[in-house]
Formats: sequence, structure tokens, C-alpha cells
Amino acid sequence: MPKTFIIAEAGVNHNGSLDRALALVDIAAEAGADAVKFQTFKPEAVISRFAQKAAYQVRNTGESESQLEMVKVLALDLEAHKQIHQRCAMRGIQYLSTPFDLSSVDELVSDLKLPRLKIGSGEITNAPLLLRVAHSGLPVFLSTGMCLLGDIEDGLGVLAFGYLRCADTPSIAGFREAYLSREGQQQLREKVTLLHCTTEYPSPFEDVNLLAMDTMASAFGLPVGLSDHTVGYSVAIAAVARGASVIEKHFTQDRGLPGPDHRASLEPGELASMVKAIREVEQALGTPGKRVASSEAKNLPIARKSLVALRPIAMGESFTVENLGAKRPGIGISPTRYWEFLDKAANRDYGIDEAIDP
Repeated sequence: MPKTFIIAEAGVNHNGSLDRALALVDIAAEAGADAVKFQTFKPEAVISRFAQKAAYQVRNTGESESQLEMVKVLALDLEAHKQIHQRCAMRGIQYLSTPFDLSSVDELVSDLKLPRLKIGSGEITNAPLLLRVAHSGLPVFLSTGMCLLGDIEDGLGVLAFGYLRCADTPSIAGFREAYLSREGQQQLREKVTLLHCTTEYPSPFEDVNLLAMDTMASAFGLPVGLSDHTVGYSVAIAAVARGASVIEKHFTQDRGLPGPDHRASLEPGELASMVKAIREVEQALGTPGKRVASSEAKNLPIARKSLVALRPIAMGESFTVENLGAKRPGIGISPTRYWEFLDKAANRDYGIDEAIDP
């Protein structure tokens, strides 16, 4: 089984502090994650002054400020992201980020030269941003929270149009044509991984609907993973067992910190435990073939049984249900042949528990 790509989602859990962001890189690296992901945005380019907070944001940060005011203190500038990128390189973990506006896409592509991008669920209808991402040619992880299959297909159409560098003016018809084309489908297979997601923090278990991963994989023929917002990490483990190629999970230094996402995040020890558990599940999944494992082969003769004499049997005496039975060890005749021996004459004398000769 291919190794699951584990993204430790720092998001905005740095609370606007570069030092905390760097510490989060260290935590993710020590936990064994493959990548640590942040968010890149210009608050005024993403959120209008009329935008309200989500209910979970109100629960976690109160009502004294607007969504824009809350987000302003959580933004990191390009220089900060460069330092985070450098720390990632030093710690041997991949740096990822989710852009929320066009200039942030350009920064991640041109200034930071990322090898891939993550697109958040809220951007799947943001065609200008999807197109800018696709024009970069970079592969993407595309989250699908709050989506129907049609929403995902529409977003993929924009990406296909951009990956193909279509010369036509962008249009819904053009996106559709690109999506349906053989070349467009090939680009999507090469560059897009879909992430099933429930956009609530934390997500109720009854709303996770992991089986939708199977539907998405079948409908689009693309790799599928999970961006998990549930409490704990049992759902992430289950997703890996169901074939998720990517797991993304929020983490924080301390769930008690102020901010919108800390309470739905793993703490450092939990993140490390999740990574360890995922790697164990990968090993345990093995291959579809049913075989005797090397570790259990030595126990086969100990656990199985052979045909033995239940009481002394004289040569020439018939084997019967009273004198023939099955006991350990399994180094003689298999009990599956029990009925072949009934009423046969013993070829020699047998003492109690002696294995019957072939």
C-alpha cells in the first residue's frame, strides 16, 4: 500500500505569531508528519466588512469583533512565510499553504516556489482563484466540504480549463468542455487529489460520512483523502483503512489558546500518536491475498491438531469414534481425514495420545 501523505494543519493556530508558527513546524516534524500546512491571505482581499463570523468562530472567540477584525490578527506576511518555509526545509518537512486570494497564489507560486498547493473547501466555487492556481501547473489537494458531486465537478472543470491553458475566454461552457475532454481528464488525474471534508469545527461524527470517499473516487477517478475536523483521530485512522491517500488534521500547541480553530485541533502528543497509528494501520492493511504470515507460520503445528489414539488401540483393532480423536500438536494426520480412518484396522499398537500413522 502506498504511504499515506499526512498533512499537519497549522492553519492560523499561530495566532499571528511567527515564533509560534515556527514552533508548530517543529511539532509537526517531530510528530513525523509529511507536511505542515499554513494559510496565506490578505484579509481585506478575502473578507468584506459585512461578513459575519461562523457559529463556531463566535463560540471560540466571542462576538466583540467582526470576522474581518478577527482574521486581521491571524495573517502572516510574505516574509514570515519565507521564514516558515526555511524552517520546514531545515526540519525536513514539506511546507504547504492554502491561498485565499489571487496575490497569495502568486506569492506561493513565484516567491516561495511551492511544489503543490492546497485549496480550501470555501474556494471550490471561486473560479478566478482556481484558474490562477491551475495556470501555475502545480498539483493540488482540493477540499470538498459543503459540496455536492456537481459542485466538485464544476470546480474540476475550472482546474482542467486552466491546466490545459485554454486560449478561449473563461466560461461555464468552456470549463465543461475542458472537464469532458480526454486531455482535461488526464491533467486532473495527474494533478488533483480530492479531500472529503465536513466544514464544521469540530465536525459531529454523524456528519462525517466517510463512505462518500468511495463515491467520490468512483465518480471522478481521482485519488481521495480526508481533511478531518472531528475530535480526536479515530476518524482519520478509519479513513486510512478505507483507502485515504491523504490525511489532513488540525493541530495546536495548546487547545486552551484563544482563536477560532484551537478547540478542534490535536495537541502535540496526539498528533504524534495519530501519525504512529496511521503508519501501523498501513502496515496492517497488507495485500488482498489471504496467506500464512511469516510470524504465525511457526505456530501452525502448535495450534492445529492431529489424529491420535484416545485410548490404547491394539494392532488390527478398528478405529472408532470412541478410540480416535483430534489433539495437538498438528504434526500428524489432519483431522479433516477423520472419517477416512473410521472402521479401518490399526496397522500397529497405539498408546494413549499417540499420533496415528498415515
